[in-house]
Amino acid sequence: MNQLNIKKENNNSFLFRSLSVVVLLVMTVVSGVAQAASNSKADPKAIVEVGNARFTVLAPNLIRMEWDSTHQFADKASFFVVNRNLPVPAFKKKENAQQVIISTDVLVLKYKKNTGNFTDKNLEITFKDGKKVVKWIPGTKNAGNLKGTYRTLDNCKGQLYDEKTPINLEEGLLSTEGWTMIDDSKNFLFDGSDWSWVEARSNKNVQDLYFICYGKDYKKALYEFTQIAGKVPIPPKFAFGYWWSRYWNYSDDELRTLVGDFHENKIPLDVLVVDMDWHKTKGLNTWDSFGQLAGWTGYTWEKSLFPEPNNFLKWVKNQNLKVTLNLHPASGIPADEHPYSAFAKAMNFDTTAHAPIPFEAADKKYMSNLFDIVLHPMQKAGVSFWWLDWQQWPDSKKVDGLSNTWWLNYCFFSDMERQGEQRPMLYHRWGGLGNHRYQIGFSGDVIIDWSSLEFQPYFTSTASNVLYGYWSHDLGGHFSKNPDPNFRVDPELYVRWMQYGALSPIFRTHSTRDIRIKKDLWLFPYNYRKALLDAVNLRYSLVPYIYTMAKEDYDTGISLCRPMYYDYPNAAEAYSFKTEYMFGDNLLIAPVGSPAKNEFSTVKVWLPAGTDWYEWKTGTMLKGGQTVDRKFLLDEYPIYVKAGSVIPMYDKVDNLERPVNGLVVSVFPGDNASEGKLYEDAGNDQGYQKGEFGITVMKKEVLPDGKVKITILPRKGAYPGMSAKRDLEIRFYGISMPENIAVNGQQVAYSDCNKENTWSYTARDLTAHVTMPQVACDQPFECIVSFPANAVSVDGVVGKISRLKLATDCIKNNWNRGDALPEIIALTNQTDVQIAYHPEDFAKLIQTFNKNYSLLPDAIRTIPNVPVSKETIEKSLDYIVEK
Repeated sequence: MNQLNIKKENNNSFLFRSLSVVVLLVMTVVSGVAQAASNSKADPKAIVEVGNARFTVLAPNLIRMEWDSTHQFADKASFFVVNRNLPVPAFKKKENAQQVIISTDVLVLKYKKNTGNFTDKNLEITFKDGKKVVKWIPGTKNAGNLKGTYRTLDNCKGQLYDEKTPINLEEGLLSTEGWTMIDDSKNFLFDGSDWSWVEARSNKNVQDLYFICYGKDYKKALYEFTQIAGKVPIPPKFAFGYWWSRYWNYSDDELRTLVGDFHENKIPLDVLVVDMDWHKTKGLNTWDSFGQLAGWTGYTWEKSLFPEPNNFLKWVKNQNLKVTLNLHPASGIPADEHPYSAFAKAMNFDTTAHAPIPFEAADKKYMSNLFDIVLHPMQKAGVSFWWLDWQQWPDSKKVDGLSNTWWLNYCFFSDMERQGEQRPMLYHRWGGLGNHRYQIGFSGDVIIDWSSLEFQPYFTSTASNVLYGYWSHDLGGHFSKNPDPNFRVDPELYVRWMQYGALSPIFRTHSTRDIRIKKDLWLFPYNYRKALLDAVNLRYSLVPYIYTMAKEDYDTGISLCRPMYYDYPNAAEAYSFKTEYMFGDNLLIAPVGSPAKNEFSTVKVWLPAGTDWYEWKTGTMLKGGQTVDRKFLLDEYPIYVKAGSVIPMYDKVDNLERPVNGLVVSVFPGDNASEGKLYEDAGNDQGYQKGEFGITVMKKEVLPDGKVKITILPRKGAYPGMSAKRDLEIRFYGISMPENIAVNGQQVAYSDCNKENTWSYTARDLTAHVTMPQVACDQPFECIVSFPANAVSVDGVVGKISRLKLATDCIKNNWNRGDALPEIIALTNQTDVQIAYHPEDFAKLIQTFNKNYSLLPDAIRTIPNVPVSKETIEKSLDYIVEK
């Protein structure tokens, strides 16, 4: 039978169990684990029983099919499904002596009565996919599976493990066939206790199948899965900031210096990741009784590095930072660990031989004591969350077939959830399909190589097919196999990796303990350092948009990074352009995955039909429905904004833990009407699950006379700590110089700089800024931009201005004469300055710029007396001549 079910797979160095596709657990709208048991039983009105068969209609396109020889059907929550108590969809049942027929407005199921377990002889489902009628019977091959994700990328170079074995992603929830069948028959159940624990099925001879049909409506399918299997919880807001991580035996003093360097270089930061050297490691040169390196597991602070751990944690908190510590729990509680005596007493463990207390994740008493005695005190002292790093034996020694990684994810996340003090978050390895409820995974130790960077966008977006939308990568790569002692991080590769990382779910750098690998941004030459800092600042500026998309993920199951075929399922390119992805609803990303040639990286970009696309960095509007080759310099990245988009952003912020009381409403070019929204909540509590949040809708329309109108509606909703007013900037990207701007019916004065209660214009990026302080959030806000009758097009001018400055610098830095550059070069290069001085002459200045720009190649080639080399001429031409 071709289906998604529990199976064994080879994963790097050992076998591990992948528990059913979508092992979707415990997070319901109101609460998590405790609520699961009460929601697991379906409404009797949705159920049809026929002998030893039971059918539950969960949605018009989703049906559960059970067969149990003992007629003892499972109503408890399983590792797959925790919610069956859904509104009963309309359906009809017809029954005679031979068969039962169940029909909805989407599908028809037929089952021959008294014929035993489900086979291709007694069960069928038919549905319409467009004009085509599709028939499913047990055993039907589903050849179009769009894949899901994989446990780890440890030791991978690109898509190759150990540089030779291809990674085969696990099966996902979606298929081009338009249907998915999930076998939950062998999956574990929850026992329904206060801290719900694993329970094996009493009857092994059962069938428990879920069939869903969706055609090409992939988004609908994912939403339906979240309805029965739990939502994707929103990570704390700080999780979307910059995480600094390095496998290095940092001391308290070194981390203070590191954070000081971040502050000195004005680099935002939110999370400090402290790898395993925070605890005693005992040299990692002997093996313990569990077959692990002695010291790999540890819970006792290394006092030579952290002489006063609690004071260190207090200092971190005072820096408005979060901290996570690495855990390898496989060797239990060794006898020389500080909590050993208390733990042994709680476990009734005989300490006579000073033997370690063995680890067992499926032992409820062990796990309760691990949290209560060992981990909770450290959390109260200041540890924000745990970096759980299970790398050892795949399955429990107590419960046959129970994945340690999967179950540890459940235990750690649900423990935080039960505490209720803050929003639960876990940072761990992928433990099996369904880990979307535990939000953040780290993909492992990849080899530093361009192919590794190139693979990650596909790997990340495809994981959304199993609702696993928060992959975290070792940005810049983890380690190098290059033995050269002079090996250094390729700065171009690092920049491109960081630029991608800024547009990925979690923004975290990490690397192995290797003195050759240093990723501190301030250590790189100026042009690379600037590009790196730009990437960090872009990330922080997009946090309001990212956080809004996180709420969308919670509501719909649609991840922040999603494949192109979610929105364009009928376009062949949506499947063939595998590295391209949507970053939320409005941004299309076409990542750079190879080194530049002559300073330019060439990317083939597919732009879907149905809208125009604004190339953010160059200010160029491109038609949809085409594939184009585009070139990007080091500080440019292929970000395409849907025409007319309205996107909530921040201005410069250095940390997300501090309240941010300013909002930038970014309006992008396009003649279409559009709408955006801003989601806000308290940031690190669980109130959002109970409706404690605010939504602000932002609308854009182009009026008949060409004016652009932005309306910000009053915020709806409330949450703890919500501010009544905020500083507001409306930022109009890539527009011609306005004639005037009105706010709430009143003309706003023009200013040559960004000041409160004025509007200004920056010519380098052709952007108008309307700056209003302390705007009431519960009142409507309206901004109308008017343009002069002679308004000129500025399409592509942003990129031309930027690249002309590079060409001019190239010539000037190699100029070996005492006179000035030719006037056409020097003055055209200063068009942005002239606009600042003479905004009233904007149209004339842009027209002159465009005319002169077309003449520049010949002007450069014919510089009199050739005061610069031929190579300089060619290099400067590369910047401004399209090839």
